[in-house]
Amino acid sequence: MTGGGRTLYVGMTNNLQRRVYEHRNKLLEGFTKRYNLTQLVYYESTNDVRAAIEREKRIKGWTRAKKWALISGFNPTWRDLGDEVLKG
Repeated sequence: MTGGGRTLYVGMTNNLQRRVYEHRNKLLEGFTKRYNLTQLVYYESTNDVRAAIEREKRIKGWTRAKKWALISGFNPTWRDLGDEVLKG
């Protein structure tokens, strides 16, 4: 998630639609609400919860430049993918 600036949020969830809705509507206290991070610009899917947790930890440890490169490779224009996710 991002707010269109330099701030990025990395997290994992078992329900991406619900989580995007929560972030967009600022339903949960925390980092994304505080920094107004409402745009989904990258996501990965897996059915393996342990792999998802490990991947989240790995990405969180990356430099900003490496995270930006990952997002840009997946979503070159950094458009908000949230609408597509919410539509299902």
